[in-house]
Amino acid sequence: MTDARVLVINGTVGVGKTTTAEIVAARWRDRGLPGAVVDVDELRRAWPAPADDPFNARLGLANLAAVVANDVRVGARRLVVADVLEDRAQRDRQQQALQLPLTVVRLRADPDLIRSRLTARHRTDHDGGAALAWHLERVLELERILDRAEVDDAVVDVTELDPPAAADAVLAAAGWSDDGSTPASTGRP
Repeated sequence: MTDARVLVINGTVGVGKTTTAEIVAARWRDRGLPGAVVDVDELRRAWPAPADDPFNARLGLANLAAVVANDVRVGARRLVVADVLEDRAQRDRQQQALQLPLTVVRLRADPDLIRSRLTARHRTDHDGGAALAWHLERVLELERILDRAEVDDAVVDVTELDPPAAADAVLAAAGWSDDGSTPASTGRP
């Protein structure tokens, strides 16, 4: 039995999941809390993706389960995962694969801010703008999917927040205190 817990940062493309996860992890590291940070996008970066799994979700989940198990085996107790959970079944599969308590906090932001971030991110792409166009279309589609999914324990609007403030807001929304304790470990509901 372990006291390890997983904080999943959910949200559409370009909303700041990875940046926020990195800052949360840095906060824990600076406080001496044993932890790990995982960006699931990196765990599913293989091609070609199967026709029935265009985002390599199965590969990402299998790799996430292995990485988290190894992180916990070497002592991580607070894990922050940047991912996109599009429906309850996907959350349930992640819970089952990790066998750890999950808290899912979704980031939201004004679409204009996200468009600006995506434009900056893809400015140096050498694909004639194809990746940017795809991401700009996907951001709105994914936002609608996430609205319907209702898989999140909390939602944080980060439109007016800088990245450190977004990390603080995520931890507060999750109920995770500065010392790394969680509602499950503090006895709070």
